[in-house]
Amino acid sequence: MSRDYRLYLEDIQISCRKLLRYAENLDFDLFASDEVFHDAVVYNLVVLGEAAKQVPPHIRKRYPEVQWRKIAGLRDISVHRYFSLDEEIIWDILQNEVRPLLDKLDQIMDEEEND
Repeated sequence: MSRDYRLYLEDIQISCRKLLRYAENLDFDLFASDEVFHDAVVYNLVVLGEAAKQVPPHIRKRYPEVQWRKIAGLRDISVHRYFSLDEEIIWDILQNEVRPLLDKLDQIMDEEEND
């Protein structure tokens, strides 16, 4: 039995919420120097990407404003080139991309529940 796609959307929401909690008391210097924060952020970005890959094509087509491919691509980079990640890019994603993604996912989940 395959997992319902909404569970993958929930996985994305959960990781976004975690990332936002981490970022509340975090500045770039602490992010770059504290391996626990760094690893927690990267791990949750990997979860986001893996979950995004599992969202079925018809749902991804329904919501093209979500950058599904970029989210999945970041997962691949994070896993396969972990030691060469650009911390400034990861920091920028954490600061500027996660909140809008969560807001969109909240909207999508509301729409999908009403369908």
